[in-house]
Amino acid sequence: MNDFFNVLSDETRLRCLALICKNKVLCVCELEYALDLGQSKISRHLNILKLNGLISKRRYGKWVLYSLQLDLTDFQVTIIKLITTQAYEQTLYKKDLQRLSTMKNRPNVRVNNV
Repeated sequence: MNDFFNVLSDETRLRCLALICKNKVLCVCELEYALDLGQSKISRHLNILKLNGLISKRRYGKWVLYSLQLDLTDFQVTIIKLITTQAYEQTLYKKDLQRLSTMKNRPNVRVNNV
């Protein structure tokens, strides 16, 4: 359980997780754009979230899409909801969400419209 809280204690991972929770599915390029960070940094944090069982990934064409893991415990879901709800109120997260909304040709939008 300690690892669970350690994973959530990092601001970049929390921002990624909050955006994934809000949007259901996001690819690395969308998170890169939203957080205004490089691909390697985003990928490193997504890998930590995945290795700790918080998110899952699937390939769709040339994109790797990330979503919240479906088999989280009730406790994990409750904590993630509490933390992401608080994140949604933070200026940094609001900027992430605003930046994401301006991204053109979002893969996630195209995937969900197929």
